[in-house]
This record gives sequence, structure tokens and C-alpha cells, in this order.
Amino acid sequence: MIRLAANLTMLFTEHGFLDRFAAAADAGFRGVEYLFPYDHDPQVLASSLREAGVEQVLFNLPPGDWEAGERGLASLPGREAEFRDAVIEALRYAEALDCPRVHAMAGLLPVDADAYTRAHHQATYVANLRFAAGEAAKAGRQVLIEPINTRDMPGYFLSRQAQAMAVLEAVGADNLRLQFDLYHCQVMEGDLTRHLERQFPAIGHIQIAGVPQRHEPDVGEVHYPALLSRLEALGYDGWVGCEYRPAAGTRQGLGWGRAHGLTTDH
Repeated sequence: MIRLAANLTMLFTEHGFLDRFAAAADAGFRGVEYLFPYDHDPQVLASSLREAGVEQVLFNLPPGDWEAGERGLASLPGREAEFRDAVIEALRYAEALDCPRVHAMAGLLPVDADAYTRAHHQATYVANLRFAAGEAAKAGRQVLIEPINTRDMPGYFLSRQAQAMAVLEAVGADNLRLQFDLYHCQVMEGDLTRHLERQFPAIGHIQIAGVPQRHEPDVGEVHYPALLSRLEALGYDGWVGCEYRPAAGTRQGLGWGRAHGLTTDH
């Protein structure tokens, strides 16, 4: 059975952040994810989760200076110490929030990156992910990597599915998994069903959104009922993160999810 998680960075923004947990639960979600927890004390977030009766299923490692445009540290040469600190901080939050997985954003390539620069980023990425996976394994957690499309995030180091699978193989850690975002894959490559089938053994988390506007999953060029049915048939027992921007209010756009326990009432 498909289990939907609300991405509280994008959904229920009609509410203050700490009120979004209850709003998600009221709409039928039983899991939540978001980009970053670090603006809030972990015990405050844990209390919000308990009171709403929802599970924390995913969040990202500290990404560097997000406001300055940084989008992760994992592949950035010279930032290894900062990345290691980010891993430790994320795992501290994961422990407090009983969150089983964290996402390590790869970061951006320089605009003038050549083959040498890319190779340096690749080597840094693999080494950093080995460290992250090792620390996460001690804590019983998974680390995820996610190809992100370069239209929404120009210069992102990890953008294609084959690239991600090669990184997983190079690192060789059982708890390093693929965060498979169907929206990003459609923008970059398409052929979603075949990608889903080929990469299924490596998948640790799924995310969805309509393409191309990143609105509700029932709007746009991707037929999600077929993909979610295929996911069920493959035996997926994880979460499906709803990481989209509502075209109007969040609640008004949840009709697509009624088959999976969501409600638009009140």
C-alpha cells in the first residue's frame, strides 16, 4: 500500500511551520518530510510530530550557505570538514526525531568546470559519502543521494540516474540508497517506468510532483496512477514524498490522493 508523506517545505504553507504537522495529519498524511530542521530545536520538532501523530521520514543534511545559493557540500573539494560536521549534526536530529534516513545534497559544480574539476568533485563525493554512510550505519540510519534536474538547479553535480547508480556502486555501502524523485527524472530523462524497474533494488525513498510546473501530481504530463500501481506491484514498502507546489491552497489540491487516504474535507 502506498504511504504518502507531506513535504512541509512546500505543502501547507498557509500555516506557520510548526502548525503544518497537525495540518498534514488532519489531511490524512501519516508521514512528513521537509528540507531542513535546523532552525528549530529537535525536541520542539519531536513534540510536534508526537502531537500530530505523524512520522518523520526524511530531511536533508545542512547544505552550506543556502541563502547564498549553496546546494549541498558532499562533492565540494576543500569543504570536507564542514561536510563531516553536517553529517554529525543531521544524525543528532535524526536520533531526536526517530528519522530513519537523511539526504546528502551533492552541491554545485563551478560554471567553468572541466573534466579535471568534475573528477575532483567525484572523488570528493565518494569519499564523503563513505564517511556519511559509515557514521549513519553506527546510528542505524540510511543516507540518500538524489539526482536533481539542472533546469531547476543549474550546475547540480548529481543530475542523472546512471550517475547516481555509479556513485552507489563506487561507495559500496548497504545503507547508501537512492532517493528517486520522479519529477526530476522526467525532466532530465523520461522513461520513468523503466528507470523505476531498473533501479528499484537501490531505492530508499520516492518523491513525486506534476511535470512541468511541479504542481499536484494529477496535473501535467506524467500519469502517476500507473507509476504508483507499478511501485506497489514491485513491492515498495517505503514512503512517497509529496514534494510539489500546490497550484492554489494545499487542501484544495489533494483530490488526487483520496485513493491513498488523503482528504479535502474542511
